[in-house]
Amino acid sequence: MRILLLAPQPFYQERGTPIAIRLLLETLSARGHTVDMATFPEGEAVTLPGLTIFRTPDFRFLRGIRPGFSLRKLVCDAFLLYQAFRLAARHRYHLVHAVEEAAGIALLLKVLFRLPYLYDMDSSLAQQMIEKFPRLRWIGGVLNVLEALLIRQARVVMPVCDHLSEHAAQYQPEALVVLYDVPLLNGSSAAPGDNLRDDLPSDSCLVLYVGNLEAYQGIDLLLDAFALAKARLQQLELVIIGGQPSDIDHYQRKAASLNIRVLFTGAKPLAHLAGYLAQADVLASPRIKGTNTPMKLYSYMDSGKPILATDSITHTQVLDSSAAVLTVPTPAAYAEGMVRLAHDTALRERVGTAAKALIADRYSHARFHATFTALIDQLARDLASEDAV
Repeated sequence: MRILLLAPQPFYQERGTPIAIRLLLETLSARGHTVDMATFPEGEAVTLPGLTIFRTPDFRFLRGIRPGFSLRKLVCDAFLLYQAFRLAARHRYHLVHAVEEAAGIALLLKVLFRLPYLYDMDSSLAQQMIEKFPRLRWIGGVLNVLEALLIRQARVVMPVCDHLSEHAAQYQPEALVVLYDVPLLNGSSAAPGDNLRDDLPSDSCLVLYVGNLEAYQGIDLLLDAFALAKARLQQLELVIIGGQPSDIDHYQRKAASLNIRVLFTGAKPLAHLAGYLAQADVLASPRIKGTNTPMKLYSYMDSGKPILATDSITHTQVLDSSAAVLTVPTPAAYAEGMVRLAHDTALRERVGTAAKALIADRYSHARFHATFTALIDQLARDLASEDAV
């Protein structure tokens, strides 16, 4: 097949959605499909057989696009719309693979060029908009109707988690294929670029967070909880990997106001992730918003280290109390979970082992590739059959 893939993100960058897109591209390339990819200007070059990348115009004021909705992203989406129309007018595509809000562009291409599209659903767009801008709640019904339209018109909807699958099934119950994210420790070095414990006491219990520092990740909750836990157990230490410089400055000021020491390392190469996780005693996922499971959770699980997470659907659709310590999203409860894990080595071993077993059973790379390959192969057969009629 010749596929037009619409990716409204910087590509390639070492963060959730671009990583997932690269995994999909590798599978498509290995199956011999030709992919024209329209995406944003930022990011590293990626070379794969059959892949051609078309980028939107590169303006300095549009650089530094962060996860989630923003005015800069909206402008880039407009350029992506133009790029998609230009490509669809020039080439004959069998399928449009639309990631996140690019499903709106794909719907227009379906109307104008009769192109079927696959909706790669990483989140509920309506919910994401309302969470980002609560004042839009009054048009929540309109946003839900628009999202339902994108789902109903898709040839296939490919949500990344069970909760999104249940949401999409309200509108498209027959054409759903859940494609779970996978751990990213394959090929990751067990030796990190540096030792997180260099400046810590030898008896420290190291709590580690890895990921971006957007508000929905619950970093405020993490710092508030750590301050409470540290007052009870001095051996606790907190390290945070990731984040933009402006976010790090903000949370360093918060840590200072709480009179706690937190090591902010900034972003680190994905190739060293396994080594960093191996140094931790507890892995923190304090996310407070959203329903999709954060990609880092799968790497956390694969590391075999114990996970401390909030008991929101973003975590509980993958983990239960046998494979993690889950708490309500309050500083006091999250602090209690930290102290409990720090004191109980048997608990740490038990939940870490159980989480790693889940990866092998449900969220392996082999299952990811098998699921996506079966979907694409079936679509190729169906579309070829329809063209022949």
